[in-house]
Amino acid sequence: MNMDFIEALNEIEKEKGIAKDVLIDAIEAALISSYKRNFNTAQNVRVDINRHTGLIKVYARKTVVDDVLDPRLEISLFAAREMNQNYQLNDIVELEVTPRDFGRIAAQTAKQVVTQRIREAERGLIYNAYVDKEEDIVNGIVQRQDTRNLYIDLGKIEAVMPLNELMPTDKFKHGDRIKAYITKVENTTKGPQIILSRTHPGLLKRLFELEVPEIFQGVVEIRSVAREAGFRSKIAVYSRNPEVDPVGSCVGPKGMRVQTIVGELKGEKIDIVRWMESVEEYVANALSPSKVLEVQVFEAEKMARVIVPDYQLSLAIGIKGQNARLAAKLTGWKIDIKSETQAEQEYGRPKTYAEEMHQDSVSID
Repeated sequence: MNMDFIEALNEIEKEKGIAKDVLIDAIEAALISSYKRNFNTAQNVRVDINRHTGLIKVYARKTVVDDVLDPRLEISLFAAREMNQNYQLNDIVELEVTPRDFGRIAAQTAKQVVTQRIREAERGLIYNAYVDKEEDIVNGIVQRQDTRNLYIDLGKIEAVMPLNELMPTDKFKHGDRIKAYITKVENTTKGPQIILSRTHPGLLKRLFELEVPEIFQGVVEIRSVAREAGFRSKIAVYSRNPEVDPVGSCVGPKGMRVQTIVGELKGEKIDIVRWMESVEEYVANALSPSKVLEVQVFEAEKMARVIVPDYQLSLAIGIKGQNARLAAKLTGWKIDIKSETQAEQEYGRPKTYAEEMHQDSVSID
């Protein structure tokens, strides 16, 4: 190796951000292994690369002893003092043992080390770039699919989306653009691995943050999300500014904001409800689009009994219990839904209840 090699390391340092000294230290360590392997020796050696000229020297390191038992690792005090009178017992003596043809081995080893370090540095840069994007949305292009995963090109890296993280309504083919949510970024021995999802509730939340300026600015806050991907979702929103309607902000002019999200989610139905501090009002809103007559809260069981008009019972429960199930996920409360007639029969309550509670909510198909 020579000055051209040192200049090449300087260029790598500038372009790739890998310190020259780090590369040289790695090459020296690799050359020790190469020397022992190629010259079949068990000597304790040190390799030194001159940082300015690129000149390589190999030194055998021997311990100064009275009686030499292993000449590969030890040297007598007498022999050591023939070289330098200052040597004492247990000092280390270095003797140059650089082979004549070591340059060829060194060049090959250096190339392998530098290539590996560049690859590791690039992997590190990619990992650092994406680890900060965990729980965020990325855009990519579908590359291929096998029996378990969909592989998405993100530009500098290929991400993986397990097929069970696709929505039932998703149909993608090679070359299609796709928007997905990063659930995990791992630094594996094979490099960074990015796991994507289209079913995660976080995808819905991030889509609203992208489409609704009031959410991005922090005026409107998404307090909770419940989702059955591809079918129906509910989000609870709250406004920090009393003059800003959180539901209206999410819907947008003529419903354009929410319809954009519905389109991205292949027609998934989205209910947007106002978050309320009052459990009674919050649970009533969460059961949108059903009307609610009364909510009875049982704090100990964290359960809410909801009474709805007879004709609204099926709507409140939803198809296969979906509306009630999502409302329970959204609020974190168990919800027991009764019609007026059922409530009267089971609890002896009259059919005349308080006026229907005001529901500030909207359901979007």
